Amino acid sequence: MRYRSRVILDAGAGTQEIGVEEERTVVEQRYEAVMAVVRDGESVAAVARLYSVSRQTVHSWLSKYQADGMAGLIDQSHRPRRSPNQTAPAVEAAICEMRRRRPTWGPRRIVHELQAQGMIASRASVHRVLVRNRLIVPGTKRRRPGDYKRWERSRPMELWQMDIVGGVHLESGVELKVVTCVDDHSRFCISCGVVPRATAPVVCQVFVDALRIHGGAGGDPHGQWQGLHEPAHAVSQA
Repeated sequence: MRYRSRVILDAGAGTQEIGVEEERTVVEQRYEAVMAVVRDGESVAAVARLYSVSRQTVHSWLSKYQADGMAGLIDQSHRPRRSPNQTAPAVEAAICEMRRRRPTWGPRRIVHELQAQGMIASRASVHRVLVRNRLIVPGTKRRRPGDYKRWERSRPMELWQMDIVGGVHLESGVELKVVTCVDDHSRFCISCGVVPRATAPVVCQVFVDALRIHGGAGGDPHGQWQGLHEPAHAVSQA
């Protein structure tokens, strides 16, 4: 920070005022302003004009210097000493641990898991904790339904979509996967399988079972396969 200081030269017949700009620390500049009033007897108004600040600012410097000396001229942090609404350290640690173990969990799910452990935190608090610890990128929001463009086939049996969904836990702690096959037009679930591991052979078997029951996409919905190959052969060639 720069303050404009003045140097007054006595030339005998008169005085000459020269404006000089010096690079000094803020505390040094405030101390010089205080000394100009306390030691040199300058008026507060004159010092305020000299340092291009208000008279209230000079009075504030004088009060702080009289109370705490040089330390009073140092800018103090405006951060409150305590925040009653700040998340407890134990809760914040639990939030971070859950997010690291389950990167797909958002604030809503983490709030639910915290409640199961007897800890209380709002979704907003969980979000702030995740942002503060750089576990999520701030500003990214879930897209609204209107932002999605639906790619829908004109009639059933033209296209099937297969998805693998996790998160099905048994009492033993084992997680299972759900393999689904959905018709793109009707959204009818053609086939569904619950498997311990969604490997390629397992997923293909769910697809083959759907072909045998419903026929192929683009084929006869009553079960007659209209493709060039039998279903199992078609999958083996994929």
